Amino acid sequence: MSHELNNSMRALVLDAYDAPFRLTDVPRPAAGPGQVLVRIAASGVNPLDTKIRAGAAAHAKHPLPAILGIDLAGEVVAVGSGVTSFKAGDQVYGMTGGVGGRQGSLAEYAAVEADLLAHKPANLTMREAAALPLITITAWEGLVDRAGIRAGQTVLVQGGAGGVGHVAVQVARAFGAAVWATDSADKKTTVEQLGATAIDYRAETVEAYVARHTQGRGFDLVYDTAGGPVLDASFQAVRRFGHVVSCLGWGTHALSPLSFRAATYSGVFTLLPMLTGEGMRHHGDILRQAASLVEAGKLLPRLDPRRFSLEQADEAHVAIKDGSAIGKIVVDIAA
Repeated sequence: MSHELNNSMRALVLDAYDAPFRLTDVPRPAAGPGQVLVRIAASGVNPLDTKIRAGAAAHAKHPLPAILGIDLAGEVVAVGSGVTSFKAGDQVYGMTGGVGGRQGSLAEYAAVEADLLAHKPANLTMREAAALPLITITAWEGLVDRAGIRAGQTVLVQGGAGGVGHVAVQVARAFGAAVWATDSADKKTTVEQLGATAIDYRAETVEAYVARHTQGRGFDLVYDTAGGPVLDASFQAVRRFGHVVSCLGWGTHALSPLSFRAATYSGVFTLLPMLTGEGMRHHGDILRQAASLVEAGKLLPRLDPRRFSLEQADEAHVAIKDGSAIGKIVVDIAA
């Protein structure tokens, strides 16, 4: 109650790269024009959060000291001037901070642009909703915005059991595509439960699985979530006049396999609206459409069963870095 009275809040502050988080009281923000103040219930943890913390994400700079946490779910407690889309008491979710100097979600409150938020899917808990924003926007921008996915297409998701991958599989299926997904053999059941045909990328060459599943024609659309050699493999797996999308296309690649197929490549850079201020409303739009899929039972996040409090966020980051996470890691901020 003292925090309510003195306008402070608990937050985790990162003072130096690779340092432990420091739990402290900081001033509670206020909702400015176009913003809402959210009481945060849960903070989704992404691999990108651990890279930002380590100072290893040049594309996602966040000046220190900083409050990390890109994704949130929570309740609106106040709205700033000009906001008509939300009111106090609304339950919301979004990708709202933790980069570019925007306060992240490892705190009890955040003042965020209303454009970045959508109403939380009614059938999800706060924890489940906090797991979705970054991975869902990333999957959606690739499949829907860049590639214009259509019913009846053949789609290959590289890394189908991963964060972005498991959402991409579900979104592609919701749009009526037939979906295949590469991953390791131990992820076969997960991939199949999502509704995709599993491909063990270690046991089969690109040529072999393209021959087996597409009669050598290639896939209409390939979504690469891994980058590096997996993007090179994607150029070989796409059909003539097809489309390859990557959310990690940051390397140097030979374009000839793509060019000889007269295929198209698109990059996805999900953080752009938060870093530049351009396109924020579209992120809210994507999350509104995604909420409809969630409520229709066509999109659900896979959550790691472990629970982490604000005090245990260091352990949550370890669970990402050591590869032990089975599904998305979420930090509980408030009940």
